[in-house]
Amino acid sequence: MARALVTGITGFVGSYLAELLLSKNYEVYGIARWRSKTENIEHVKSRLKIIEADLNDAHSIYNAIHKIKPDEIYHLAAQSFVPASWTAPADTIKTNVIGTINLYEAVRKAAINPKIQVACSSEEYGLVHPDEVPIKETNPLRPLSPYGVSKVAQDMLSFQYFKSYGLRIIITRGFNHTGPRRGEVFVCSSFAKQIAEIEKGLKEAEIKVGNLDTIRDFTDVRDMVRGYNLALERGRAGERYNICSGKGYKIKEVLDILLKMSDKDIKIEKDPQKMRPSDVPILIGDNSKFKEQTGWEPEIPFKKTLKDLLDYWRKKLS
Repeated sequence: MARALVTGITGFVGSYLAELLLSKNYEVYGIARWRSKTENIEHVKSRLKIIEADLNDAHSIYNAIHKIKPDEIYHLAAQSFVPASWTAPADTIKTNVIGTINLYEAVRKAAINPKIQVACSSEEYGLVHPDEVPIKETNPLRPLSPYGVSKVAQDMLSFQYFKSYGLRIIITRGFNHTGPRRGEVFVCSSFAKQIAEIEKGLKEAEIKVGNLDTIRDFTDVRDMVRGYNLALERGRAGERYNICSGKGYKIKEVLDILLKMSDKDIKIEKDPQKMRPSDVPILIGDNSKFKEQTGWEPEIPFKKTLKDLLDYWRKKLS
């Protein structure tokens, strides 16, 4: 039985990855801080082995790694909300960069040789020119947020630890992914929750939005975690792989799809609080390298993803 460690296991993506690994008969460990909310994993918690540790505390991470001695590590833990990186840039850098160093150093000191998947991000690409779409892994990195900068650093550190110390690290650059359990601050989930609140009579028939003109490449979270697992099964250490659908949607299109799933007449209002100091205008990825290496294909249609997300909020608010 392979032993897998998931950092960020209590999060949105971590919970789905835990489900997938359990279904494949892995022995699944997770690292969680004492204050972490476990709502996302309550349905599988009895089958998981959760160890209290904090990526910002090198000693606790070493103790966890030394105790578990995992065959595979999925490094998902991060400050992942882009707008929060504007208000807390230092904390974002500390968690995403120093936390990653602490993890890699713990692996080195424990003298183990697991396969490691690190969840980097399409936000690394940042300012993408129209003639650079779809984006290949070789595209220049021009991050436009502190979060994007932190992920570039995490990406480069991962390559450096692969070259310097032989750590078997596979770098995945995940484009936008969503689905049930997604935090309400993220765009698709924010729209879905507001629609569900309107349907329940919990708020006026008005939905608050930010920039609707940006274009994003969305993948269902269940397809994304399948990609993470395949990255370790079939990917090459030291390589970078885009995981994405290859199709772009304007955020306005996403909102329109969700609105058509409701019978309510809902107004749209721009909210200045939802605007960013700078926004990445377009992110559409080229997934051909990853598909060729692993055979991965996205399987869940985007409209089903959005329907499942809206139904999640309808049930949660009932």
